[in-house]
Amino acid sequence: MVGLAQTPAAMLDKCVAAINASGGVTANYSVTTNQGTSSGTIAMQGNKFRIISPEAKCWYDGKTQWSWSPLTSEVNISSPTASELQLTNPLAAAAHFKANFNMKKAKAKTPNTFVIKLTPKKKDNIKTIWLYFDQTTSLLRTARFEMSDKTVNTVKITGYKHKSLPASTFTFDKSQVPAGTDVVDLR
Repeated sequence: MVGLAQTPAAMLDKCVAAINASGGVTANYSVTTNQGTSSGTIAMQGNKFRIISPEAKCWYDGKTQWSWSPLTSEVNISSPTASELQLTNPLAAAAHFKANFNMKKAKAKTPNTFVIKLTPKKKDNIKTIWLYFDQTTSLLRTARFEMSDKTVNTVKITGYKHKSLPASTFTFDKSQVPAGTDVVDLR
């Protein structure tokens, strides 16, 4: 039954299972930092993902990652390591949290919310991470990163839609970047 005496690790596992249900999921996200707010869309299916925003675009097909930034005006192709994927792939982040953070269930201030407090096992620039899950769907709603320098970064995820996604969703699409963008193969 949802929400009964569940552990933080079990909730992370349920979230991954919920994302993989129906083959995949798309959602909207917003990130608020001390520099402002940005937003975009994310698509996830298995170990594949795609992130599209004005600040960056990233595709990962399970083996190859293509990353575009307007700052460099180029697409970089790489074969990321597991630790590199933890920085960009939300599903890999769940495994990273379980391995590198102490997890504790925290008291929720709103109904139907499961809260996990994460603190790093080793000294890190992240002081605390708070994860807020919808107990009915097991999907992550908000992640709040409290940094050692006292800044706070908040990610909100809304508009989850479950659907099977074609493989092309997770491969580089040159129509998504400005014409003439350089492609640099770093593999």
